[in-house]
Amino acid sequence: QVQLVESGGGLVQAGGSLRLSCAASRRTLTYLMGWFRQAPGKERELVSHIRWSTGDTYYADSVKGRFTISRDNAKNTVYLQMNMLKPEDTAVYYCAAKVTPSGGSYDCWGQGTQVTVSS
Repeated sequence: QVQLVESGGGLVQAGGSLRLSCAASRRTLTYLMGWFRQAPGKERELVSHIRWSTGDTYYADSVKGRFTISRDNAKNTVYLQMNMLKPEDTAVYYCAAKVTPSGGSYDCWGQGTQVTVSS
C-alpha cells in the first residue's frame, strides 16, 4: 500500500501563509487526492481535493479563494497552498488518496501535520 507523508505544517500568525506537501512513497494510480482537517472537538472535514488525471478541483466554502490545491505528477506530490490563514483554520491536516471512483471513502491516509494560526 502506498504511504503518504505530509509536511509543511507549523505556527503562523493570522493573515499568513503555509504550504503543505504530501508525497506518495511510490507512483500509484490515484483517482483523487484530498486534504482533510480535524480541529479539537470537531469532526474531520474535507478541505479540498484534486482529480489526479484532469486536475479538477474542489474546495470547501470555508477555504475558497484562500487555499489552492495542486499536484506534481513527476514528484508524486500534492500541495495545499494556504493563504490569508485564520485562527479557525487551526487543525491537524491530513492528506488522503482515493484509488477508484467507486465508493465514498478514501483508501489511504497520511499521518497528519499540525497547522496552528495565532490571532
